[in-house]
Amino acid sequence: MASASGPNEASPADLKALAHPLRMRILRLCLHDAVTNKEIADRLDLDPATSLYHVRQLAQNGFLAAEPARTGRRGALEKPYRATGKSWSLSFPRPDDHLSALLAGLDAARDEIVAAGPDSVITNTRAGLRLSPADVAELTDRLQALVQEFAARPNDPDGTAVGLLTMLHYLDPGDAGDRRA
Repeated sequence: MASASGPNEASPADLKALAHPLRMRILRLCLHDAVTNKEIADRLDLDPATSLYHVRQLAQNGFLAAEPARTGRRGALEKPYRATGKSWSLSFPRPDDHLSALLAGLDAARDEIVAAGPDSVITNTRAGLRLSPADVAELTDRLQALVQEFAARPNDPDGTAVGLLTMLHYLDPGDAGDRRA
């Protein structure tokens, strides 16, 4: 998604940071709540050193921001992190870079679904459609508008955390009926 002022072109460091599915999952964990490295490691069943490496990569590239230290249950100081939303305002001018980030996001979504269990999918639709270029544009615009509408709503502190993945894609040109505009 692009910001109101327009998208910023992803740097090589941004691309590297976003090309790892684990980092996409960390961003999701830190989206609504400030989360410590220990909490991230526990939730993702990681060694804390592995988690810290990925957290640092995200923080160094502006995808995570450290919040003020807080005292943990055992009295130790903890540094929580929160996602900055930077990934929503990036553009990927090279198709290969966009594909790399997209595939990392798909891998992260798959891992999230597996971790949440077989009853975690609320709804799923997969269809093969044959649409005119105008219909493709209309469907794209409507899907994006709907997602933007819900993303703009304030977070409900008592709400349930859900993930959303929508994708409209062309089929392989070798598949029957491909007529890209």
